[in-house]
Amino acid sequence: MEADRATMSVGLRRDMELLDALAAADRPAGLGVAGLADRLGRSRSQVSRALRALQAEGLVERDEETLVYRLGWRLYAFAARTAEARLTSHATPYLRRLVSALRETVHLCVLRGDQVLTVSSVSPPHAFRGLGWEGLTVPALTTSAGRVLIADWPGEALAALVHTRPRIRAGAKLSIRTEEDLYRELARVRRHGYAMVDEEFEEGVVGVSAPVYDFRRQLAAAINVSAPKGRLGHRLREAGELTRAAAGELSEALGRPASPKRADGARG
Repeated sequence: MEADRATMSVGLRRDMELLDALAAADRPAGLGVAGLADRLGRSRSQVSRALRALQAEGLVERDEETLVYRLGWRLYAFAARTAEARLTSHATPYLRRLVSALRETVHLCVLRGDQVLTVSSVSPPHAFRGLGWEGLTVPALTTSAGRVLIADWPGEALAALVHTRPRIRAGAKLSIRTEEDLYRELARVRRHGYAMVDEEFEEGVVGVSAPVYDFRRQLAAAINVSAPKGRLGHRLREAGELTRAAAGELSEALGRPASPKRADGARG
């Protein structure tokens, strides 16, 4: 039994050495069997067998034309899930404080392609426990969260998004019909630090969202508040300011460096 454990430990350590070598490679295209064997001081046949086993598990992938190996899709999937779990864990207290301030349900959203995915929701005690949004996706253009999350997209991607013309719900009043509409909206989002929608996703529903940044200053998520217009419509700007503040605090907790103050005293 101890001998089996020792053998497994050695095998795992060697596999990890291969993954580390691929991760540290100075060639983005990957490395071949010979290059990896030379770097690690191992035989080519041993490295080849190990790579085939890792490839079968999705931990590395092989380019069939160049025969080089790269880190595989499964490692990136693990990393994405780990980052998402960390994000959700860090976000929960900030979402709860925003719920206490607004007495409305608050969501944490991320982008998946051109769709917004809700990964976490926190509701006030009085909220009706109906259909939850967690795990569901909606078109980015129709929601305040989506507009926040695409704010740093390049122009060609934004143009393509507008031309997809997402299906909207009956009674909704989507304000973005052209590229110019989208550019004006994103300029407002950057100016105010949050996005607002008024019956653009669904008739009778309003919402606000603000961006969450990580330690790289990259968009990581959006905090969203949406509710019936009769409850939230008259204080939508107040909700936007509170949501922006919560998102800023969460960004700092995730390690985003504080924005430098401009000469006029405003923050960037």
